Amino acid sequence: MSGILHIIGGGMAGLAAAVDVAGTGTRVIVHEAGRSCGGRARSYHDRHLDCRIDNGNHLLLSANSTVFRYLGITGALDTLSGPEEPIFPFVDLAEDARWTLDLSRGRLPLWVFQPHRRVPDMRLPELQSLYRLIRADAKTTVADCLLPGAFTRRLLEPFSISALNTLSDTGSAALLGAVVRESLSLGGHACVPWFARDGLSESLVDPAITYLGSMNAEVRTQTRITGLDVTKGRVSALHTAQDSIALSEQDHVIVATTAPVAETLLAPHMAGLVTPNAFESILNLHFRLKDAPRPVGSFARCGFMGVIGGVTEWVFLRGNILSVTVSAANRYASHDHEELARTIWTELRSACDAVLEQPLPQTPDAQRIVWEKRATFAATPEQNRRRPGPATPLVNLALAGDWTNTGLPATLEGAMRSGLRAVQALCLKTPA
Repeated sequence: MSGILHIIGGGMAGLAAAVDVAGTGTRVIVHEAGRSCGGRARSYHDRHLDCRIDNGNHLLLSANSTVFRYLGITGALDTLSGPEEPIFPFVDLAEDARWTLDLSRGRLPLWVFQPHRRVPDMRLPELQSLYRLIRADAKTTVADCLLPGAFTRRLLEPFSISALNTLSDTGSAALLGAVVRESLSLGGHACVPWFARDGLSESLVDPAITYLGSMNAEVRTQTRITGLDVTKGRVSALHTAQDSIALSEQDHVIVATTAPVAETLLAPHMAGLVTPNAFESILNLHFRLKDAPRPVGSFARCGFMGVIGGVTEWVFLRGNILSVTVSAANRYASHDHEELARTIWTELRSACDAVLEQPLPQTPDAQRIVWEKRATFAATPEQNRRRPGPATPLVNLALAGDWTNTGLPATLEGAMRSGLRAVQALCLKTPA
């Protein structure tokens, strides 16, 4: 045995780190303050809807290599659903237009020369926006890079808001450029969309917990670490409300909490620690219907659809549940929630009725609004500069979380990548 790795936080960053280390000879203990692991990527039974829902919607791309490696290790690859092709159905409510973005399978962007596969009304010179994003420096915003036109309004701006969870006029072009480099610029094979077929916990959490158990790792839920002791430049003890956990010289710690919690824990021991301090929310609405809608066309093939020209941004269909995601939702914080829900349901009827065998009813049977107030750090150039790396002045402690400096915005891929980088920073494993 080579000591114990204590991971504080059972979100995606913490679970990725635990899965990476489990079975290597280092004992792993995950300390999660909540009743269950998963953070923003989990499922639960909603009493009002009387069904199981996700606390948010996450669309994966085949380029998300760290996520797919994690799913492979935990045996969860077969829990995903998707069209198995790089296709994305869209509707533009403002201009009453529908299309399916159908990317070329190879690296050459042949799709841009075929009108039936690309964004309607786009002009080829608008592709310069992608070049500008890829070349953007740390101070540039997304809006600085986008050329006016249909390609921007109907693809790049919605893509930017979804990826960054920040509006394009303040969002970091460097972060969006990193996403473009790892997806669209590699061709359609890197842009095949996937999502959890049954639920986020069923794909991302439950298989990982089972795997960790098989590797003799321990997951302690409802265990909040309230403080830590530092002796001679290393963490020597962890404290909970009930007791203290002494650490040996062979033990290590990864703090994989949210940025505010990490700062509270570490500020007394790490003078000058800087973390993101501005955040953006995500709004999710789940509508339950008496009967499951029967989709047609590309909506049926994909199970999701992008919506432009309204409040709604993405809609996912799972059985008799229609789920809507609205990113960068701080702009709607002052809106009445019920009125917002009515607006979105009206948009859903306009967006979906043409691609369903039967139109949606006037009102849903039941609905649930889930508002993640601090879903991600605000992905602005200023906040991006506040992201620390995994290494810290404490020799046996590293940081993880989508808010750390992963080079990506706050995505599942970024969160899991941060967990692996924290493991490497502690020299518990060498890079693959």
